[in-house]
Amino acid sequence: MATTLASISTVPSAGSGSPSDKYRGAVVEDLQLPPAFSLQQDQRLDKAIELAYDRDFSHIPILSRERRPLGYLDVAQLKSKWEAGAVNADDSVLTHTTKFKRNPKNGYTLITPLTPLEVLEQFLDSHLFALVTDQSRKFVLAVATRQDLDNFVTRRGRGFY
Repeated sequence: MATTLASISTVPSAGSGSPSDKYRGAVVEDLQLPPAFSLQQDQRLDKAIELAYDRDFSHIPILSRERRPLGYLDVAQLKSKWEAGAVNADDSVLTHTTKFKRNPKNGYTLITPLTPLEVLEQFLDSHLFALVTDQSRKFVLAVATRQDLDNFVTRRGRGFY
């Protein structure tokens, strides 16, 4: 059996060790995420596609007129539909939005810049991404993904100070 380079790497993977080993007290703010790019619910689809091609985001949050998160556009899925001619440029982004399911039983998980990365990791175990908001949930500040956590651990060189 051949040994791959990845299996003998000296940099621990993001999935190994305890969360306290990986993150050492770091919070979401430490991920240095770019500012969130979001769209209003009444934005036209052609504008969303244009902006999606200009940016490298996999998901775009869709907000209500009151700036409340309603759901998201899956950019890869939308681009495929666009290239296949399966969407109308005049459609509202809301018609192609995957809506958030609010579960009264579990409540709303608040992810802010001061949320510990251990909490974010737990949230991302069952979600594609997290919207990072201010404490009062009035503004979407960033979008965090599992890849952001992995990049953070790799950049930090866990245990190699």
